[in-house]
Amino acid sequence: MQPAGGEVGATVLVVGAGGFLGGYIAAALRAAGWTVLRGVRAAGASADARHCDLATMLAPEDWLPVLDGVDAVVNVAGILRETGSQRFDPIHHDAPLALARACVAAGVRRFVQVSALGDPADGPFLASKHRFDDALLQLPLDAVVLRPSVVYAPSGSYGGTSLLRALAALPVATLLPGDGRWPLQPVAAEDLARLVARALDAPVRGIHEVGGPRPMSLREYQLTWRQWLRTPGVRAWPTPESWVSRLVACWERLGSGPVGQTMWRMLRRGNVTAADAHVGLQRDFGFAPRALHEVLGAHPSQVQDRWHAQLYFLAPALHLAVVLLWLLSAWVGLATPAAEIVAMAAGTALENVAIPLARGCAVLDLVLALWLLSGRGLRMAVAVMMGCVVAYTCVLGVLWPGTWMDPLGGMAKNLVVLPALAVLWVLSDRR
Repeated sequence: MQPAGGEVGATVLVVGAGGFLGGYIAAALRAAGWTVLRGVRAAGASADARHCDLATMLAPEDWLPVLDGVDAVVNVAGILRETGSQRFDPIHHDAPLALARACVAAGVRRFVQVSALGDPADGPFLASKHRFDDALLQLPLDAVVLRPSVVYAPSGSYGGTSLLRALAALPVATLLPGDGRWPLQPVAAEDLARLVARALDAPVRGIHEVGGPRPMSLREYQLTWRQWLRTPGVRAWPTPESWVSRLVACWERLGSGPVGQTMWRMLRRGNVTAADAHVGLQRDFGFAPRALHEVLGAHPSQVQDRWHAQLYFLAPALHLAVVLLWLLSAWVGLATPAAEIVAMAAGTALENVAIPLARGCAVLDLVLALWLLSGRGLRMAVAVMMGCVVAYTCVLGVLWPGTWMDPLGGMAKNLVVLPALAVLWVLSDRR
């Protein structure tokens, strides 16, 4: 297939290329012969990146320099929940509409919008996206809107799909949100990306719902993933819907967690396409997404896939355990009587500085525990903790050698704490 009406080497700007879907879409467009420019917030020094901040670029003139040399645009940018300056209306409606109007002014004729399938009444995430979809189609642009159902990828996951995969990999049985009766029509990220590439060259306009060949229940979806992960057992245990609703509401108030209220409403309503949507995709684009079992069958799972699914719940457990350990260490260092500290350090090289050393290290441990608990700069916090453990081990191990002989482990436990911190440092990378 030749892009842009047969013009080899045409250039496409992918807004939101730094996200989960954006990476798949950029790869599919390159494979189709496009020159891809990645629209990202932090462009850096990369030659193929252009600065696109949808929180601030709200006027067409903000986008005109970005469109220099661009023949087509794909917008896949979006947020699942509002945080700080990242708000639904600017990112899903105002900025994309300014971009689309800039495309009209700059003569960029083709625009593909990756939206979302669902009812706008389910929340502002969907409502803001659908408002832009409708506004886009009113402009004098060759515009295609793709509205996918649940998007997954064998090679990775994010948000709610990560949670579902982790639930599918639990020992003994998969845990279902509710009773798992709700229908969905999952689509592989690589199939959605391939459709985007076709949409840039197909002589069609309008809104197209995207999903697999047929609806499947959440229960069937989960058990299919469990089989792919080669996790023994075919049991599926339901969870009271009210419990899940309370947990989701808690995540929403905290502004974190894999699933928000909108996603939970979408799931319970059922996330399926119109009956003729799959046939329409084949007719209009010459391609339609494959069934889940077909995609997974083409990508055999590896041990790393099981690690990823099984570490989903272990990672926050390790995070919390480290916070509690550092808080306990701080409390012991501050609460232990001075006389007891002097008695413990008697006869060592640290006897004269034992009290200020114990109190100072306790304050440091408290600061580090609160830092890690805040969730900000996780990798840096863990790195500082590792540095402190190494320092404690080297200094106390040499100048206070009796700590190695503590019958409850004492200093020897650092031999386990250090690799545990190293694992937490690795797991803190969420991108």
